[in-house]
Amino acid sequence: MEEIIFKYFPQISDQQKEQFKALYPLYKDWNEKINVISRKDIDNLYIHHVLHSMAIAKYIQFPKGSRVLDVGTGGGFPGIPLAIMYPECSFYLCDSIKKKITVVSEISQSLNLKNITANQIRAEEINQKFDFVVSRAVTELSQFVKWVWQKIDIGKIEQYNRGIIYLKGGDLNQEFSNTVMNNKIEMKQISKIEISQWFQEEWFIDKSVIFINRNK
Repeated sequence: MEEIIFKYFPQISDQQKEQFKALYPLYKDWNEKINVISRKDIDNLYIHHVLHSMAIAKYIQFPKGSRVLDVGTGGGFPGIPLAIMYPECSFYLCDSIKKKITVVSEISQSLNLKNITANQIRAEEINQKFDFVVSRAVTELSQFVKWVWQKIDIGKIEQYNRGIIYLKGGDLNQEFSNTVMNNKIEMKQISKIEISQWFQEEWFIDKSVIFINRNK
């Protein structure tokens, strides 16, 4: 199962391989105690959750030292796979549901991920600044931007623009229009990249990485 990760990310280290391999038994065990992934979906963990999260790693190489906020992390996606991939970046994983943060904390400790902070808190209540905010379709995009826009530092970090990286599927044109209309951003700040250009599995056909550039 974990071989799908190694196929698309052959450059990862032996330690990272071991951490990715450990995800399935850890999630299977925790999911029986606290349901953070659909029980019907646990056998699809690596494609539907881990690899989906890693689409962000195909889109961007987070510069060393990047501060990344994962909003509505649920069981730790996309934050945990990205924290494995980028050990020299810091990840703040938040969710309003305590039991989900319990799972995130326990799995992070089991994997010895020192670069993760997990907290039961709403995004609106966080008083820190970040280089990137990531999430997997926790709400309508326009609403999400309102929650997190002021938590992103403005401008560039090394060669990359700071901003929001959002995983979502389907037709997003109306959400983009609402986002522009309801937030002080322009359409040219929004980019949409089809995940199927990186991953050939059928499940990714209608799914995208959305980037919103926080340049001002």
